[in-house]
Amino acid sequence: MHRFEVWAPPAKKMAVEADGARLAMQGPDEHGWWKADVRAAGPGTNYGFVIDDDERAYPDPRSEWQPDGVHGLSCVYDQGAFVWGDAGFRAVPLAGAIVYELHIGTFTQEGTLDAAIEKLEVLKELGITHVELMPVAARLGLRRRGVVCGA
Repeated sequence: MHRFEVWAPPAKKMAVEADGARLAMQGPDEHGWWKADVRAAGPGTNYGFVIDDDERAYPDPRSEWQPDGVHGLSCVYDQGAFVWGDAGFRAVPLAGAIVYELHIGTFTQEGTLDAAIEKLEVLKELGITHVELMPVAARLGLRRRGVVCGA
């Protein structure tokens, strides 16, 4: 089971589309949040939010995984499933950092995390010591409809 949440105070109705099934969301609560518990959803479930009577499902603005790029559906990701293999890594202290704000959608032609990984060496050669990953999901379509963030 997975709980989907999205903040959309002006929306009249919201739905989550999870693996092709559309389910109405409950809300908004007093803070503008809509929620839906989807029993069949879990890690690997593709999903998007449907606003009012729009036919399109939009990606989650706070998505942790966009396997099909910033305009595709979001995917539920299990943070606990990742096995870290860099126990000896020590970053340069932030006081001496040169930070690059990287937007996946515009950093490479492909606009994917995999394509960005291939370009990290170029940033290192430029003297960049830290990369700040900017929000992954495209927000324009959701912002126009009053949806600012989701989970």
